[in-house]
Amino acid sequence: MAVQNSLQITRSGSGGYDDDGRAKRTGTLWSAVAHIITAIIGAGVLSLAWSTSQLGWIAGPVCLLFCAIVTYVSSFLLSDCYRTLDPVTVKRNYSYMDAVRVYLGNKRTWLAGSLQYLSLYGVSTAYVITTATCLRAILKSNCYHKEGHQAPCKYGDVVYMMLFGLVQVIMSFIPDLHNMAWVSIVAAIMSFTYSSIGLGLGITTVIENGRIMGSLTGVPASNIADKLWLVFQAIGDIAFAYPYTVILLEIQDTLESPPPENKTMKKASMIAILITTFFYLCCGCFGYAAFGNQTPGNLLTGFGFYEPYWLIDFANACIVLHLVGGYQIYSQPIYGAVDRWCSKRYPNSGFVNNFYQLKLPRLPAFQLNMFRICFRTT
Repeated sequence: MAVQNSLQITRSGSGGYDDDGRAKRTGTLWSAVAHIITAIIGAGVLSLAWSTSQLGWIAGPVCLLFCAIVTYVSSFLLSDCYRTLDPVTVKRNYSYMDAVRVYLGNKRTWLAGSLQYLSLYGVSTAYVITTATCLRAILKSNCYHKEGHQAPCKYGDVVYMMLFGLVQVIMSFIPDLHNMAWVSIVAAIMSFTYSSIGLGLGITTVIENGRIMGSLTGVPASNIADKLWLVFQAIGDIAFAYPYTVILLEIQDTLESPPPENKTMKKASMIAILITTFFYLCCGCFGYAAFGNQTPGNLLTGFGFYEPYWLIDFANACIVLHLVGGYQIYSQPIYGAVDRWCSKRYPNSGFVNNFYQLKLPRLPAFQLNMFRICFRTT
């Protein structure tokens, strides 16, 4: 009787469990918005001024808006793939690969999965490099302030990559995306902070210059081939600034129901894309208006601005804090896929499936799994 009651509770989606038998999801519209913003607004927002400078005053903003529209349409369609056939009652697709398997078959699943996880791994690697660049920029900013703008301020970045890796080893103890809402909220606040600082410095520079710099066709090049190369590089940077659809279903899997997850996800996508597109247009356009053909590759680490140096330092520190959370947003789907595959492949392995509770003084208890510790650290 107890077993029968337990099965009824699981199927009905009550008693602390959802309709698929997993622990009840607690994600909300705003936690989804935080996840999306953390995934979208990276340090790349500060390079959009360079992209706009290559495309010019017409093509630059148009390209930004076009990528935003494409991202919203793709997220709108993809959010309906979370549940097969029916958006409320039918089987859930926990990940992008699960959806591809259901709709397109096993052969295409391997191709799509390989591309997805390669993309996630690539973004995470880029975040490691960007973190080291930002920490190095803080040291260079202080050096330029003390020694002058022409001083040979050079610093390595390997040590900072290693430090970031150590921080991520600790952050990887977070079990999954369901437990990451607070990380995404902090990261989203950091992204708004450094984007606002870059925007404010751009507006200030435009006011100081007394005119709007730039041209309709962008930075001139010595020949057509060079110009095409720069244009395509700029378009690539803008496209890379909207990368979150690759983890949309993983984010959607954190949402509570009712209301139906696809409706919540569509609202979250609309809100997040509107917010990020506003910041993208402002940072891209005001950065270009401030520097014209001399727009640096990154407004904060490329030293378009030298003063106030403490504000530049603070903005770069905010980027680092954001990247700590952003790295996890893109790594957790990889961790989750490996966890599910190993649990299914080795159902009787204690190393893979056993969890041990650890309680440290003045900290809440948390669970450890030896396989997660080894794989995620590696």
